[in-house]
Amino acid sequence: MIINRIILTIFMTCLFSSIRVHSEELGSVDTAFKIFGPDHKIVVEVFDDPDIKNVTCYISRAKTGGITGGLGLAEDTADAAISCQQIGPIILSDKITQGKVVFRKRTSLIFKKLQVVRFWDQKRNTLVYLAYSDRMIDGSPKNALSTVPVVSNH
Repeated sequence: MIINRIILTIFMTCLFSSIRVHSEELGSVDTAFKIFGPDHKIVVEVFDDPDIKNVTCYISRAKTGGITGGLGLAEDTADAAISCQQIGPIILSDKITQGKVVFRKRTSLIFKKLQVVRFWDQKRNTLVYLAYSDRMIDGSPKNALSTVPVVSNH
């Protein structure tokens, strides 16, 4: 029974990893010294919206160090921040879907992920990016929000 659950989890992880957008690590700062293994840190990453040209998002997130963190076995905290900007002319498609996952990063060995979901506020002509951990922490998922107003040149 446990082996079946592990196999299913590995399969689902592989399936969901296809949604993952490539991000680049810009840098990090150490937040706590660890004698064995890497220090705890805050990592800054950048990714481009896969569907909307000229929108870039920056995410800062906690990364657990120590022996388990160095081996990729630790669970990172749900702390994250996001800031998205327009870096050139934005051309919107009629195919924008509400609540589309545009970024996903595994933050524990099996179950926990940091995700960014995009919404379109048509009334205000604004793209909205919500970053959150998909695992409940103290009854409520931690989250952060960023908006990109789409200004037309007409």
